[in-house]
Amino acid sequence: MVTHYARAYDGLAHAQSAFDRLELTDCLVPRESFTSVLELGLYDATAKIHEELRAANLKPYSAEWNAAFDERLNQQAANSRNAERLWAKVPQRRYVSFYPMDKKRGESVNWYSLPYAERARMMVEHGKIGRTFHGLVTQVISGAIGHDDWEWGVDLYADDPLVFKKLVYEMRFDEASAKYGEFGPFYSGVQFSISQLPVFLSGASVPQLDQS
Repeated sequence: MVTHYARAYDGLAHAQSAFDRLELTDCLVPRESFTSVLELGLYDATAKIHEELRAANLKPYSAEWNAAFDERLNQQAANSRNAERLWAKVPQRRYVSFYPMDKKRGESVNWYSLPYAERARMMVEHGKIGRTFHGLVTQVISGAIGHDDWEWGVDLYADDPLVFKKLVYEMRFDEASAKYGEFGPFYSGVQFSISQLPVFLSGASVPQLDQS
């Protein structure tokens, strides 16, 4: 699995073109691809914004409401911590797990027909489970709506591969996942530096991750 982050779509196209020109590709058969945009999970933050705008007596979803909402959202995106997440680098941790996912939108169970407040409540509870694994796993969420068959991609990075099992298992009991989540195939393995590619190809030993 090759993972590449770029600041623009053209950057992804350049990386793919460069990779396709490698002699290595003569030995590879493409199996899957996934294109998405790094994003912040903002249900908790936007719930607070909704409260502020209601307190300011703004009519929900009016022009004034939308303008104030966008202004506060831009302030959050400019926050240094959020900026680091939006313009992240591939986390340098030994093990990686990736899976795509959707929210159900069937006739009887439809995430998108729920009121915002109900969706926000469930996502806040969902986030609490993830925070119990703080420091043990680095999670990168990307939105793929309009770019891929799945709606989101979840990249997990950790120094202990068993963390993936524990985290995903715990979240399976969460209402947002148990009732409304649909999961695609999971891919997991060791992450290694490109300089270790000859080691990987030779099969002489397990390639390592260069922390420098």
